Amino acid sequence: MGKKHSPRFLATVEQSRAAIQECNITQFASMLDDGGEIVVIDVREQHEYDAGCFEGALHLSKGVIERDIEKHPISEDSRIVLYCGGGFRSAIAAESLTRMGYSNVYSLWGGWRSLVAADLASPNQ
Repeated sequence: MGKKHSPRFLATVEQSRAAIQECNITQFASMLDDGGEIVVIDVREQHEYDAGCFEGALHLSKGVIERDIEKHPISEDSRIVLYCGGGFRSAIAAESLTRMGYSNVYSLWGGWRSLVAADLASPNQ
């Protein structure tokens, strides 16, 4: 999406994407409006989160999400949407949560950039 990534990283992302559920920004917006429970988790690094985040998002960076998710009241069947900068790291994290038993996890394809482009979030000034 915006950055040049290594071939091995891209291969890992593609393996994860094949194993998980994804949503695009239009589908995510529909989830927000459908009245159902939704847990939004920002898996970016702290400095990215500090620069702006989706309002109400829980911050659990990709490096600690498996360790720390159970510290929060999130059931295994909760609808969870993960986002990162563009959808790569969140895909890997979604696969990991799925392996942990969370059954309704999505990765937002387009991530933070799509949230900003759709006016669902804005960078901090």
